[in-house]
Amino acid sequence: MISMKDIARECGVSIATVSKALNDHSDIGESTKKMVCDTAKRLGYLPNSSARALKTNRTYNLGVLFVDDDDSGICHDYFSHVLNSFKVYAEEKGYDITFIGRKTAGISMTYYEHSLYRGLDGVVIATIDYSDAEVIELINGRLPVVTIDYMFKNRTAVMSDNTLGMKQLVTYIHSLGHEKIAYICGNDTAVTQTRVKSYLDTMESFGLKVPDEYLKHGAYRDVEITSRLTAELLGLRERPTCIIYPDDLSVFGGINMIKSYGLSIPQDISIAGYDGLNISKIIEPKLTTIEQDALSLGREAASRLIKQIEEPENFKVERIIVEGKLITGNSVARIY
Repeated sequence: MISMKDIARECGVSIATVSKALNDHSDIGESTKKMVCDTAKRLGYLPNSSARALKTNRTYNLGVLFVDDDDSGICHDYFSHVLNSFKVYAEEKGYDITFIGRKTAGISMTYYEHSLYRGLDGVVIATIDYSDAEVIELINGRLPVVTIDYMFKNRTAVMSDNTLGMKQLVTYIHSLGHEKIAYICGNDTAVTQTRVKSYLDTMESFGLKVPDEYLKHGAYRDVEITSRLTAELLGLRERPTCIIYPDDLSVFGGINMIKSYGLSIPQDISIAGYDGLNISKIIEPKLTTIEQDALSLGREAASRLIKQIEEPENFKVERIIVEGKLITGNSVARIY
């Protein structure tokens, strides 16, 4: 392995000069700095991460805690885009990524213990259960933390604007003449509660009372549950003219059930999703949905976490709200 001593010998300078050049110090000449850096690159020099950690008191390693109902991890249709954006920004700033679990090297440990074991500089959390005792332990620990789509009083949060998103969706559907709008919501999470409230508030703003049977409690990304709940809605005496689904993937459960009834979309019944996944743009009819800005969510989370790590003296708790975008598609028919 090439060392700074090898570079110093090759360049005919001291090891101290090599160190200053590689760390971009201003007290050596630009020509010397360039010579050292070029030589280091030519020889294949790589800095030692352990030595860097000792010098900076940082490991340049960020933790990611992501937990969902079906344990899909980085295969999750929506959060994979958020976490990839987080990863890309973090790597641009010189940080590596480690996923946090409950076991490492065959030893069971809490999320917080795993974070300390790995020497993480900070952690981003995206989970369905923020009441989990191990999540609370991590939140109350000494590491910098940023949460996604959930707010704690003492932690910075990056939030998708679910209130505005649902309002835009219901308002658009209503503008096409629909008053019988049903909603199959996802699991009981903070995001779901926010969307349900916005749905009910927006319907009320149009003077529309939502029958109890129009609000169905389902699950995210579960086509079987949405298929069953769609059947319940289609079997009502006063069935809805439009059904909003918890996400773009679960929509397929609704589509399959609607077709099994011999009905057409949107001629006989309209549908809408949420998230704006790529698949919503290629199915027919193209799906009306809210496209969440996964790129901005991930970048903002990484940016705020790194700022906490590198500028602790300037840290303050922040709430960053990221707006989505209405994609009108053609799965909602005009009915007047």
